[in-house]
Amino acid sequence: MTPTFGWSLDITGPRRLGVVLCVSLLLSTFGVSSVAAAGYDTATDPYSMFNTTVSSGAQAWWAAGYTGKGVDVALIDSGVSPVAGLSSPGKVVYGPDLSLESQADNLTNLDTFGHGTFMAGLIAGRDVALTSPYVDAPASAYRGMAPDARIVSLKVATADGGADVSQIIAAINWVIQHRHDNGLNIRVLNLSYGTNATQWYGVDPLAFAVEQAWDAGIVVIAAAGNSGYQTKGSSPALADPAYDKRIIAVGASDSMGTTSMVDDMVPDFSAAAKTGSARKPDFVAPGVHIQGLRVPNSYIDTRAGVTLLDDRFMRGSGTSESAAIASGAAALILDKFPSATPDQVKKLFMSYAFDLPLIYSAGREGSGELQLGSMLGALLPSAIPGSAPATGTGTLEGSRGSDHLTRDGVVLSGERDIFGMPFNSAGMAVLEAAGNSWSGGVWNGSTWSGSSWSGNSWSGSSWSGNSWSGNSWSGSSWSGNSWSGNSWSGNSWSGSSWSGNSWSGNSWSTAGWN
Repeated sequence: MTPTFGWSLDITGPRRLGVVLCVSLLLSTFGVSSVAAAGYDTATDPYSMFNTTVSSGAQAWWAAGYTGKGVDVALIDSGVSPVAGLSSPGKVVYGPDLSLESQADNLTNLDTFGHGTFMAGLIAGRDVALTSPYVDAPASAYRGMAPDARIVSLKVATADGGADVSQIIAAINWVIQHRHDNGLNIRVLNLSYGTNATQWYGVDPLAFAVEQAWDAGIVVIAAAGNSGYQTKGSSPALADPAYDKRIIAVGASDSMGTTSMVDDMVPDFSAAAKTGSARKPDFVAPGVHIQGLRVPNSYIDTRAGVTLLDDRFMRGSGTSESAAIASGAAALILDKFPSATPDQVKKLFMSYAFDLPLIYSAGREGSGELQLGSMLGALLPSAIPGSAPATGTGTLEGSRGSDHLTRDGVVLSGERDIFGMPFNSAGMAVLEAAGNSWSGGVWNGSTWSGSSWSGNSWSGSSWSGNSWSGNSWSGSSWSGNSWSGNSWSGNSWSGSSWSGNSWSGNSWSTAGWN
């Protein structure tokens, strides 16, 4: 799969037609998976989360009492597995599993890919024994940007990253409608995802969906994307939905192996404005060689070129990582300013970003690099005026760009969702604007999920009565076509053969797992 928010990588070969925003950078370039480093030391690793939280200023916010407590971050990704660092009671709440693996009980909600868990750790990871103030913990203790924030996970991607735009839109709509369920307070939405859409954001259905979240008071943070992939043909330089000017688009920065920001650079993979007048990242954030949580024996964990640091940690590079770090930072801001609007949070980020001394155009770095420390004493700014709202009347196919799901030679394309149901973008936009595109577990005429909570999880559903037939994509008999032969046992998957299906997986914005 190849993430659209970072470097790109294609490990599924011709089976996959999509774009993965946060997958690792051309893993095959680096040969076999790296063995775990002996005696990995977070204190001396400039790319560790310990040093990232110091240099970004997050630890200064913790010391002042702002840890993200009371803020929920919706993560639309490949699921989250309860590895150490994300296993504290109540740390992760599971929304509906909208992925093609949802019909397999041993895979539901869990991260067979390894991408979502990595992002969740960067946003809000915290070792279970840690207590506030987190600045007093040793460097070896794992802490994400907002250690007390909570993750609301919506799984949309399979083990190879396969997900369709219709699943992403459905997940965003669900987050909006259920943002205050059962004590939830979803204020941030992380999308380490993006496609090379072929239409203007003003009509794009995915862009319209994120704008509805923005207008509902949710800070939407999207990975800027893979410039190598995004700039092809007629596609925008930034990924969809990051190319929507109203939300927050985050590019990547590289610390260059030091804790000082004065030598930081913008890596070549980070998507930038195609022309001087084009949409550019709002700012950049750490996104190279970042230490994150592994899901042992997951799809990514077993690929060539992955840099494993030890039995818990691996490295990741891409604008996927940058978006996740920015989402954690947003949770800190909303802890301090709970009534802040998304526009105010965006302006605060941009006003205090560090202008990189090396010569970069604003098209590459935006306002500069994320810097929380300098904004700790700032007052909440006035809201910046937004651009004209999107209409959502474009096509689902235009949102996909070249990112498609495929199975047994059957490609999901045109104006159809994953159940093969016709998708009327104008009609869906009306429902989204009214906040009722979901009716119980039904979206766009099909039952996608259950309709109630059971503990910390949204109940599932059985997709029955549909199947692929002939050359048409007409439904969802997926229960026998999931990644069988693997089950979660303890902190890892028993078995690591993730082959046998042909889902897409090109829209996750990780450029490389190194």
